[in-house]
Amino acid sequence: MLSQLRDLDLQLLRLFVTVVESGGFSAAQGELGIGQSTISTQMAKLETRLGFRLCERGKAGFRLTPKGEQVLSATRKLFAAIETFKDEAQGMADKLLGELRIGISEALSDEVLERIGEAIGRFRQRNQAVQIELLSAMPAELERRLLQDQLQLAIGYFSGNQTALDYQPLFDERQRLYCSRQHPLFGRKALTVEDLQDCDRVVHPYRFISADEPWQGGISSARCEQVEGSLAFILSGAHLGYLPEHVAEPWVARGSLHALPGEWDFTVQFRLASHRGHPASEAQKAFTEDLLSGFGNTNTG
Repeated sequence: MLSQLRDLDLQLLRLFVTVVESGGFSAAQGELGIGQSTISTQMAKLETRLGFRLCERGKAGFRLTPKGEQVLSATRKLFAAIETFKDEAQGMADKLLGELRIGISEALSDEVLERIGEAIGRFRQRNQAVQIELLSAMPAELERRLLQDQLQLAIGYFSGNQTALDYQPLFDERQRLYCSRQHPLFGRKALTVEDLQDCDRVVHPYRFISADEPWQGGISSARCEQVEGSLAFILSGAHLGYLPEHVAEPWVARGSLHALPGEWDFTVQFRLASHRGHPASEAQKAFTEDLLSGFGNTNTG
């Protein structure tokens, strides 16, 4: 009785189909490249495995039994299914599958967003069927989600202190110190440290944890991690604060903000982060390649 299907069984079934399609043992010799006695022996093995006769052979000629007819039909379905599986498996071998969850920082410049979009476009031109999810959040949240395996990749200005994460440079973003029209320093052409010492600044609790800001004023009654919140504090006229140049640009153009002169500018490096302890999928590797090729070594501010 055939309880398990083995490679030998498949070989015997192929021989069976060839014998039937050839019209008998004798006619199948040329097709199979073996003698009639060997064919007969192999057919007997198959019938023993199945537990019943498949065909009648003798002076009356070759003909299938009713069970042989059913086995022939089932065997042809089996081989068709095997071919379908082989075709689909080959397609899967060449196709990127699965899902990608990617985090991006808030308030990115139009040029950066365009490059990310182009990377997605290049990825979509690959042989793939990947579900992509984009999440916008602050850097600390992005790192937390990477560590908890809720994201595969994240783009942001990270502290770099998470030893479990790998960081690859993408681009630099220029930060400038701003005040609003209502602030006493608005329009000033030159400033000294003394001019700033009594000014109230906006503190960023995470973003510049490494104290990269050239101006570290001693007075602060405003605290915000998000760019939009910092902008609101600065627009109040009561605070000075750092903003990405591309965020402040339209407000400067309409005369609402002023970039303070002097050596107060600095840059923040945005990086692509991933969890070093989790092997990257083929889809993640491909998207990383497309993203890095889009940014290259060019700094974008």
